[in-house]
Amino acid sequence: MAAFQRVKAQPRLRSVANDAVPQSSPSLAGRVFVMLQGPPGPFFWLLGQRMQELGATVYRINFNGGDKVDWPGTGSVNYRGNENRWPRFFDHFLRDNGITDVMLFGDCRPLHRAAHGMAKLRNVNIHVFEEGYIRPNWVTMELDGVNGHSTLPRDPEWFLEQARTLPPIPDLPPITASFDRRVRDSYRYFHHVVTQFWRFPHYRSHRPGSVLIEGIRWGWKLVVTNRLVQRATARTLDKIKGRRYFLFPLQLSSDYQIREHSPFQDMMGAVHYVLDSFERHAPADTMLLIKEHPLDAGTTIWSRFVAKEATRRNLQERVAHIRGGDLAELAEGAAGMVTVNSTSGTFALAAGVPVKVLGDAIYDISGVTHQETLDRFWTAPRPPERHQWDAFYRVLRRNCLVRGGFASESAVAALIDGVAARVCEDVTQTHRPPRHSHL
Repeated sequence: MAAFQRVKAQPRLRSVANDAVPQSSPSLAGRVFVMLQGPPGPFFWLLGQRMQELGATVYRINFNGGDKVDWPGTGSVNYRGNENRWPRFFDHFLRDNGITDVMLFGDCRPLHRAAHGMAKLRNVNIHVFEEGYIRPNWVTMELDGVNGHSTLPRDPEWFLEQARTLPPIPDLPPITASFDRRVRDSYRYFHHVVTQFWRFPHYRSHRPGSVLIEGIRWGWKLVVTNRLVQRATARTLDKIKGRRYFLFPLQLSSDYQIREHSPFQDMMGAVHYVLDSFERHAPADTMLLIKEHPLDAGTTIWSRFVAKEATRRNLQERVAHIRGGDLAELAEGAAGMVTVNSTSGTFALAAGVPVKVLGDAIYDISGVTHQETLDRFWTAPRPPERHQWDAFYRVLRRNCLVRGGFASESAVAALIDGVAARVCEDVTQTHRPPRHSHL
């Protein structure tokens, strides 16, 4: 039963930042947080420090060596049991440590799903983080669940009503981001997952496939320069210059957006579906530009796969694949975007470009996205209604967006400021809509 004993909390921090907190600042005194898995990198650790400065008690539960290295201080406990023991362990942890709030990144991972259920039984607040619904410059932080588990309704009239009293979105400078920073954080995380596997013998990644192989691929991305990708992308974009194209940004097959919130088992199935429809229904003068996800570790060689499937359908002159490129610029120049449910769809919507969603996306509502079939989309794509998109954006910003990011020091600092302000709000006063029919 030693595993269920109370954990020693991380000691209160005193720093220049702590001393700089005004005495009138909102307080988190009495709140007790436990953090589960976060995004690779220091975000959760730094956020925990800030919340302690505001008076909270903060714990962390590590599931693997990557989690452990991302939380370099005290206040953590290593869970070395299997998935069957986890719900009881976590319930005892909540009870014995007086937990009031749980924070986690992604709500579909098996360990997180079980933790979510146990926390709900004890009426503990659950704050779920994800990549921003609106990109770039925002991170999702939503109570109870995100994406297909979000409590936001899909009723366009509800968004219009809620937006009537909200101010317009201010014109703010962009949040800085570094792709190399994301790669380094991911490689460091997976490296320690692999090298410290003996400390966590029962840990199984929520990602399909081998963590070791994925770590090796991240290492390869570190040593291979982006210049090769940029040159190949530039050559492809030169070939399609002046032609009408639809953009199809790929997602990660390991992402729960695909595995839980779409009809497809993986992205290959989605590509087959889109190519089949494009072959039969797209006008002959249009092209399909397939863009690889920037964080794809290379499990599938998409250039080969796309070329093979395009040739099989006699579409080799109308289908192109790229690994790089500016997604926002590509979206702005497209006749339309097809996506399973990627938040990259918001790039196109913000530019007034039609978007067809194939899975379950929070922004897939009437007046915002194309509501007819994909077959019809190629010939008659329906653009977003500006007033409906604006209302959706403003409501989303109020309810579940925090400005910042994970890919630079300044982005993380801005994100921590926003999250700290959000959690200081009284939970009973937050704007929580009624649950929608997707749950």
